[in-house]
Amino acid sequence: MINQIKKIVMVGFSIIFLSSITLNALLYRELRKYYTQLYAVELDPLGFSHFQDETVPQTNSKSTLVFFGDSRAAQWFAPQLENYTFINRGIGNQTSTQVLLRFEEHIQPLKPDILVIQVCINDLKTIPLFPERKQQIIATCEENIELLVQKTLDLDATVILTTIFPTSGHIPPARTLVWSNDIYEAIKEVNRYILSLKNEEVIIFDTASILSDPKGNIKLEYVYDLLHLNDEGYEVLNVELVQILEYPK
Repeated sequence: MINQIKKIVMVGFSIIFLSSITLNALLYRELRKYYTQLYAVELDPLGFSHFQDETVPQTNSKSTLVFFGDSRAAQWFAPQLENYTFINRGIGNQTSTQVLLRFEEHIQPLKPDILVIQVCINDLKTIPLFPERKQQIIATCEENIELLVQKTLDLDATVILTTIFPTSGHIPPARTLVWSNDIYEAIKEVNRYILSLKNEEVIIFDTASILSDPKGNIKLEYVYDLLHLNDEGYEVLNVELVQILEYPK
């Protein structure tokens, strides 16, 4: 009997020990990832070096469309259209302020005919950490969006301003301490502002209405992770984008 108890205790301690090692390894990996991101921003706050080794494609007689913004823009692959040259200038983890401040560096030299803008999720996801600054963060998003639109129009380019993509309804355990319903409310508020900007010069692409389920989350078939879409999500967006490009309203 005593031997059996000893075996059970040893097995229990072994499980706890192995679980502790696994958890520490996961925590170290996450910590290293976030420190790497932090230090990368410290070295190059606006991401000016991000595309310096990239060769800009020759546009010839084709129209140039540029995807611009954060990681959601960076992951947006081009639809199949022969009359367009597609260039991507999205950078992961960037706020709308970082995107705005690199406009002259990354967009002006390309002389785009069309700019597709997707920004602000990285601003709004910080609200649970700075709840007292919620309205300021939202206001900054709206101001930066307006400035991005105006800068694009100043280049005589067409603006396709997208609403902010929704997020997944599944919050990973590691995110629960830095997540709240205020993020959903803020996304809705900024999206209402984006929709209000529609006019003859600004095309509003309501991506949120395409991607959302009845609860306002990303539809399961389009989820990659909490903040990002899978390929199917971008494919369904491209169907609508092609319609906008070929049959402008």
